[in-house]
Parts: sequence; structure tokens; C-alpha cells
Amino acid sequence: MRYDLVILDNDGVLCDSEPLSNRVLAEYLTELGHPTTFDDSVRDFLGTAAHHIHDVVRARSGRALPDGFDDLFHARVFAAFKAELTAVAGAEGLLKALAASGTPYCLASSAHHTWIRTALDLAGLRGHLPEDRIFSAQDVGRGKPAPDLFLHAARTLGTPPDRCAVVEDSPNGVLAARAAGMDVFGYAALTPADRLTAAGATRLFADMAELPGLLGLAGA
Repeated sequence: MRYDLVILDNDGVLCDSEPLSNRVLAEYLTELGHPTTFDDSVRDFLGTAAHHIHDVVRARSGRALPDGFDDLFHARVFAAFKAELTAVAGAEGLLKALAASGTPYCLASSAHHTWIRTALDLAGLRGHLPEDRIFSAQDVGRGKPAPDLFLHAARTLGTPPDRCAVVEDSPNGVLAARAAGMDVFGYAALTPADRLTAAGATRLFADMAELPGLLGLAGA
């Protein structure tokens, strides 16, 4: 099936930022007295909006995270990005294949706009994403697993949900796409394939180089 719009997650799909951000988050939460391993962070926070971290910590410990948590967390993540961030292997090839085939595409992420653009800049992918093709949960209020972000992106670009394909690497992202009535291709990188399947992924893949063919792009 050829789609009229491909909606791409950013962290973990285009930018290889999830290992860095989850390492920093686990270290910071542990430092604040909320012991968290890297695997805990990936399991509980991958693909979620920032407020979810606060909600989970408060529910588990009865304590709120300190004022300024988000700002310091972002500062630490951006420092790690500047030192280590790269694009996901095959991500730039995917973006070029989408453009070459004439398939419209956009980015839709739970992260804030500043985070998205910082990551794209440092990963060398910003030139592939025009400003009017970048969507954030900031635009709609509710992040994934709510469908609002994907529906907003599709509506803005004039595409019916059933003509959209979403590329996601987190269960919450898959849930959001399915709730929006969209097909979703689950990238089984950090997240085990069975968790993406349980969330409702339409197709799974483990190598970004496979995706142009799965999307039916011309020349793939």
C-alpha cells in the first residue's frame, strides 16, 4: 500500500537520542533519590512527554520532582547530545527516499520544539524537515499515547488518517497511532518487538534500511 503521508517520530527513529536521554534521565532521577536504571527509564519513559516523568515519580514515591527539573534535565541531555548525538543508521537514507519518491512526510514528537530542533541540528537532519512539517505535543496539549498529535499533523497536512503511516519505536507511540486510525510501522530497536506488537504495530522492522521497501517507495 502506498500512503499519502508518512509521519515520523524523532527520538529513536530519526535521531539516535534515546540511549543518551534515557541514560541521563536514569542518572538524574537516581541522584534525586528515585533509583532508576537505564532499562527502567526505557521501559517507563521512552516515547512519553515530559509531564509523564513527573506523574510517574509522584505516583510511586509521593514526592514531586524539584522545581527546575525539566530545565536541568534538558541542559544535561543537550550537553550529551552535543558530545555524542548521531542520526539513526539509515534515517537520512529514508528521508531521501521519501523525498525522491514524492511521498509527503512530516515529524511528530512528544518532545518540545526546542528539543526536536536541537536534536535534528546536531544529528545533521534539520535540512530534511521544513518548519511546517515539524509537530510537537506542545501544539496539542496531550502527548502520546493520546492520538491528538498524529491527528493534528494529518489534519494540518490535509490527509485522512487512514491514508497515513506512522513510524514509531515506542509502545506509547504505537498506541497513539492506532488510536488515530493509522497504520504504524514499529522500529524494534530499544523496545522489544513483542511490546510493539502488543501495542498494535501493523508491521515490525529492525533495520531502517528495510523501511523504504516496506512503505512501497519508488526505487526502494
